[in-house]
Amino acid sequence: MIGVRVKVHTGIPARLWVSPIGILYVLALCVAPVALHPQCLDFKPPFRPQREIEFCVMYKEFGCCDYQKDQDLMTKYYQIMDNFDYYGYANCAGFVLELLCQECSPYAAHLFDAEDPSTPVRTIPGLCPDYCSQFWKKCSSTIPFLSDNPHIVKVKEDQTRLCRYLELDDVDYCYPHLLSNQKLTSNLGKVQSDSDGCLQLCLEEVANGLRNPLAMVHANDGTHRFFVAEQVGLVWTYLPDRSKLERPFLNITKAVLTSSWEGDERGFLGLTFHPKYKYNGKLYVYYSVEVGFDERIRISEFHVSANDMNVVDHASERVILEIDEPASNHNGGQLLFADDGYLYVFTGDGGMAGDPFGKYGNAQNKSALLGKVLRIDVNDNERGPLYRIPPDNPFKHERGARPEVYAYGVRNMWRCSVDRGDPWTKEGKGRIFCGDVGQNKFEEIDIIEKGRNYGWRAKEGFSCYDKKLCANSSLDDVLPIYAYPHKMGKSVTGGYVYRGCEYPNMNGMYIFGDFMSGRLMSLREDRNTGNWNYNEICMGMGLTCAFPGLINNYHQYIISFAEDEAGELYFMSTGIPSATSPSGVIYKVVDPSRRAPPRQCHYDPLPVRVKSNLIKFVPQESESTSKHIDHTD
Repeated sequence: MIGVRVKVHTGIPARLWVSPIGILYVLALCVAPVALHPQCLDFKPPFRPQREIEFCVMYKEFGCCDYQKDQDLMTKYYQIMDNFDYYGYANCAGFVLELLCQECSPYAAHLFDAEDPSTPVRTIPGLCPDYCSQFWKKCSSTIPFLSDNPHIVKVKEDQTRLCRYLELDDVDYCYPHLLSNQKLTSNLGKVQSDSDGCLQLCLEEVANGLRNPLAMVHANDGTHRFFVAEQVGLVWTYLPDRSKLERPFLNITKAVLTSSWEGDERGFLGLTFHPKYKYNGKLYVYYSVEVGFDERIRISEFHVSANDMNVVDHASERVILEIDEPASNHNGGQLLFADDGYLYVFTGDGGMAGDPFGKYGNAQNKSALLGKVLRIDVNDNERGPLYRIPPDNPFKHERGARPEVYAYGVRNMWRCSVDRGDPWTKEGKGRIFCGDVGQNKFEEIDIIEKGRNYGWRAKEGFSCYDKKLCANSSLDDVLPIYAYPHKMGKSVTGGYVYRGCEYPNMNGMYIFGDFMSGRLMSLREDRNTGNWNYNEICMGMGLTCAFPGLINNYHQYIISFAEDEAGELYFMSTGIPSATSPSGVIYKVVDPSRRAPPRQCHYDPLPVRVKSNLIKFVPQESESTSKHIDHTD
C-alpha cells in the first residue's frame, strides 16, 4: 500500500503550507532475508502458558500448548503406550512423547505443514531423515497408533518411502534439527527486528471505506462497540464482530465546516464519551463551525437517544465552549477524560506560521485559549453552568490568565492519549501522551503535566525557534520525551502506550506515527535512566505476517491511533487525505512473535440492541506483500 509518496499540504495535522504540486519521491523496495515465523496449529503465534504444563515440559516456557492441551496429549500418550509390553515401552516411549509434543512446539505449524489453513495438517510432524531412520528401526510398530493417514499406513513397512514422505520441504524446520538451529531458537518469542533494529509487526484490517477517519473511541460500557468519526461529521457504530450499523451514530455534517480539498484541517476533529456514559449517556465532540464570517472551534455535549442506544439524540446538543480561530489551520481537536474525571481539551495555536498573534503568540499567552491544554469539569452540569473550573487548575487565581488553562506553550497537539498503566503494577497509569506537530524542523512527543509550559513558540522540539523568547530563562519549559527531524517525517500523529492483553511483548511500548512520511514508530521507557528508547516499526517481511487474516501493508497517511475497550491498539490511515475520499482504513496492530495464553484475554460483551440494518465487514486489503519499506530520504 505504501509506495510513491507525494509531499503535499495534506491532512488534519497542522503543517506549514507545502505546494499541492508537491515533490515526488519513491520508496526503495529491497528484499530482506526470511524472517522467523513461529506459528501454532491454530494459525496464531506461540505463548507462555498461564499454568505450568506437566507432560511436554520441554515447552513449558514458550510454545503452543496450554495446560488443557498438555493434559490431552498426556492422555493420548498413555492410550498409545498401553498397547505395548515392557520392551516396546522402553524403546518407544521417548519417541512417542517427542512426536506428540511437537504440537506444543513454537514451530508446530511448520512441523505439521499447517501454515496454509486450506491444506490438511500432517498427523506426524516433519522429521529429519536421520531421526526418522532411527524411529523406524526401533518403533515402526507405533506408527498406526500415531497416524490414521492411509498413505503412512501403506508405506510404513518401507523405511525409505516413509521417511521421504515425512520429510519437510523446508529442511530448516525438521525435527529435531530445528532445536539446534540458532537462527530459529535465539530470541524466540521476542519482537523480531531487522538488521537496522526496525521492529517487525503485522496488521489486521478491521474497517474500510471511511472518509478521513480521525477518531475511533469506545464508550467503556461493556458492549465493546467502537465508534469511528469521519472528518465530514459522521460517526459510525461498529459491533464487536466488526459489522457496521447502517444508520450513523451521529450526523452533524450540515453544521461541520470542512471541504474536499486535500489538507483542509477543519472539520469534525474529536469525540469522547463521559466516564459514566453507561449511566448518564453523555458524550462530547470537537468540530469546526462557521458563524457569520468567523470560523470557530466548538466543543459540544450530546446525549444518546432514549429510544436507541446506537443513535445520538441530535436535539440534545449543548455548546460547552466556542473559541474563535484566526486561521483555518492548527485547530487542535483532541478531547479526552483523564483519570481525574475532568474533560481535557487540546487546542492549536490559531494557525498560520510561527504563532504570530500578539507579542509572544497565543501559545505563550495564558489569557488566550489557543495553543493550550484546557481542563474543565462537565460533571453534574444539568443545572447551573455548563462547566466548572476544577479547584486545582494551576492558573485559576492568576490575574489575566484563563482559569481553564491546564498547560500551555503547545503548537498543535495532534492526538493525545491516557496511559492505562501496567496491567499488573499500574506503573505509568494516568500519564497523558501527546504528539505536537512541528514548524520547520522537528516533531515531538510530550507528557502533559499540570501548569507546565511546553515551549512553543520559543522552542520547536529541543531546538530554539524564536531566539529571543528562547533566551528567556524564565520560560522554564518542559522538554519533549522524544523529537525527530523532518527528514524522518513532517507531521507527528500521537499514539498510545500499549496495555492490551493479547500481545505481552508490546506492554509499555508507546506506538505513534507520522502523517506525511507514513512511518510507524515506538518508544519504550528505560526505568533506570528515565530515557525513552526509539525503535522504528516495520511491516514484517517474508513469512513474518503469513498468518490468516494478517497483512503487512497500509495506506501512507496515518491520521490517528486508538485503543478498543479491551486495550488493543489500532491506527487509521488513508490513501487520499481528503475529507470526502472513502479510502480510509482501520488496522489492528499485531505482534506475530508472541501472544497471550488462550482464554486469558476472553471477555463477554454486553448485548447490543440493534434497530438498524447491519453491514458485514469485508476486508479489502491484500494478503502480505513481503515488501520492505525504506523510509530514508
